Amino acid sequence: MNPGNPAVENTDASAGPAGGEKADTLALLERGRTLSTPVLRAAVDRLAAPMDTVAAYHFGWIDAYGNPADGDGGKAVRPALALLSAEAAGAAPEVGIPGAVAVELVHNFSLLHDDLMDGDEQRRHRDTVWKVHGPALAILVGDALFALANEVLLELGTVEAGRAARRLTTASRKLIDGQAQDISYEHRESVTVEECLEMEGNKTGALLACAVSIGAVLGGADDRTADKLEEYGYHLGLAFQAVDDLLGIWGDPDSTGKQTWSDLRQRKKSLPVVAALAAGGPACEELAELLAADAKSNDFENFSEEEFAARAALIEAAGGRRWTADEARRQYEIAIRALDEVDMDQRVRDQLVALADFVVVRKR
Repeated sequence: MNPGNPAVENTDASAGPAGGEKADTLALLERGRTLSTPVLRAAVDRLAAPMDTVAAYHFGWIDAYGNPADGDGGKAVRPALALLSAEAAGAAPEVGIPGAVAVELVHNFSLLHDDLMDGDEQRRHRDTVWKVHGPALAILVGDALFALANEVLLELGTVEAGRAARRLTTASRKLIDGQAQDISYEHRESVTVEECLEMEGNKTGALLACAVSIGAVLGGADDRTADKLEEYGYHLGLAFQAVDDLLGIWGDPDSTGKQTWSDLRQRKKSLPVVAALAAGGPACEELAELLAADAKSNDFENFSEEEFAARAALIEAAGGRRWTADEARRQYEIAIRALDEVDMDQRVRDQLVALADFVVVRKR
């Protein structure tokens, strides 16, 4: 349990890393950011104006006026995993840099498009690209980052790069499938827990799975090793998304950079909502009636904080918050067991476990 995390408070979602392990994890994240950022910047510099500056704004390198900035570039979990992935195959971490950059480009392509589709005006405590530069440039820059991802890999010209690109392409297709499912579920009255997990496995698990195998593939790992690392990454992605769903309702806006009750405002069928609606009982029935009325309301955008808070309270009373925290722990445990099937240095395994701990216990 991590009492400081508003998403998992009183849910026992994770025991959490000790102080020393936390410091080591932060060092791994910083290594991934430090080694991948110069290559990422060089890739973005290839874009035609004004896409290059719009992308630089999205990554936090400049402000809305083009001045140098030191913005929040995200947690850098995927680059950290890609470098560790190379080490899991017995290669130097630097071997995984092209994979780290490629995955980060695809991830940010999805963020640019998601922000526009969801109408999100804030990301990482700044206005989103579509809000500052308009929807057209948000779409174009997202498309450009997606194209750059395969370019960064394929220009290596190796057999391993081709194998890595195939895995990235498959993961990208699944990610897009997941986003399409997410949008379609917003307009459905009911979504099963199984459907929600499938959607989140596509939307989040697939790319995280690719991140933790792509470095190994570039380092010469066989398909069995890469597949097992993907299994770890896929279930870690589901744990990550479960925590994200908790934060999407109960997260502190100062930490998440999003509005209070952000997922409820967007009518998302996230895991806490779907689990609550499947639980049965008075709270479940009252919640179902409210959400059905919300779907028909023409005044939903003007709901008060109290109205969203009431819906969140019903989700919790029906057990949706507890179930989602338990599911995060279950997916975490499946991910860790997958590492037992990979022959790797114990130090690398310990670091993969530490990163998994970081993913499950977080505030943003």
